[in-house]
Amino acid sequence: MSKRQPCSSSATTRAMPRRACSVSPAPCSTASREQARTRTELIVPPVCFGRAGSSSLGGIGKWLAYLDKFVLFPLMLRRRWLRMKAECGGAKIVVHLCDHGNAMYAAAVRGTPIVTTCHDLLAVCGALGEETDCPASATGKWLQRWILRSLSRSTIIACDSAATKADVDRMVRGPRTFHVPIGLNHPYRQISRADASARLAQIAELKNPFVLHVGSNLRRKNREGVLRIFAKTASRWDGQLVFAGQPLSADLRELAAALRIAGRIVEVRKPGNDLLEALYNRATALLFPSRFEGFGWPVIEAQACGCPVICSKSGPLPEVAGEGALLRDVDDEDGFAEDVLRLTDPIERERWGKMALANAQRFTTERMVLDYLRIYSEAVAAR
Repeated sequence: MSKRQPCSSSATTRAMPRRACSVSPAPCSTASREQARTRTELIVPPVCFGRAGSSSLGGIGKWLAYLDKFVLFPLMLRRRWLRMKAECGGAKIVVHLCDHGNAMYAAAVRGTPIVTTCHDLLAVCGALGEETDCPASATGKWLQRWILRSLSRSTIIACDSAATKADVDRMVRGPRTFHVPIGLNHPYRQISRADASARLAQIAELKNPFVLHVGSNLRRKNREGVLRIFAKTASRWDGQLVFAGQPLSADLRELAAALRIAGRIVEVRKPGNDLLEALYNRATALLFPSRFEGFGWPVIEAQACGCPVICSKSGPLPEVAGEGALLRDVDDEDGFAEDVLRLTDPIERERWGKMALANAQRFTTERMVLDYLRIYSEAVAAR
């Protein structure tokens, strides 16, 4: 490794055993060649106290896990950072905090360029009293304020969307900010109709064309709106409504019964990537009328499969969906219903599916890697 090339250390808090890895991709693309010249090490926290309390101590286990995250890992990160400084000689080290929720780790590596990826500030804004459908407890408010203060220690903050960048620019003073759209974390793609049908055969209840929602029961996901929108189409279309992800809550099932559509709902609990890819491929449309979003992963996942998208104009969704989606104000449920019915026409679905595929090309991992490599160089120059 040339001493002029930066070392990059990525810190994350995913629940997995600690491991370190070098990145040595095949030299078949520009991103691969540039990345191959940058030594990269992934550092994740150990699961010690959290493992001990996870099964038998109930809520106390969460607090024990905080010892791993907020006590042990900062010490481990600092030791590894100091060791890397010695190993890298005169090369610059960039610490990349892969999630803004880990911004407090910047205190452990003071004096080195720090890049922090900010996915959204919905929880921070909610903790400060803004309307984001992200209420916070007293301890949650304290944590979000700590995260906000810690973000100011970053050299550069990379934001998934322009909407998130605007929030960061409004709330954080000091660091430079860049908009870096994320790439798909799974290679979703169009597959043959026969392949999709074979994968979906395991869902016995799925018998008719369907509209799809992917997500959870969080209020900001607006599953109540999804039910009401679908109900408005029920008398003019014999399709089904598929919820992929978290099982519906009791309240949502009661609403479905009141709307007389319970018999047309199919729940697919936490589908794997292959099954989800098949759902995207066969759906009439992804219906995604979220009230608040940080990015909107299902939008680009669906588009990568050629699935038309009907989504709200909330937050970053218009910029993410681009020209490959039908957009509505979140409260325009009659309009959403008309768009669903519009896409039951095979010609319309094919037209919007092509536009969806074209938009999805903006979200490639190669482009994201190149963006981050440029940002690492910017961070080094800033120090």
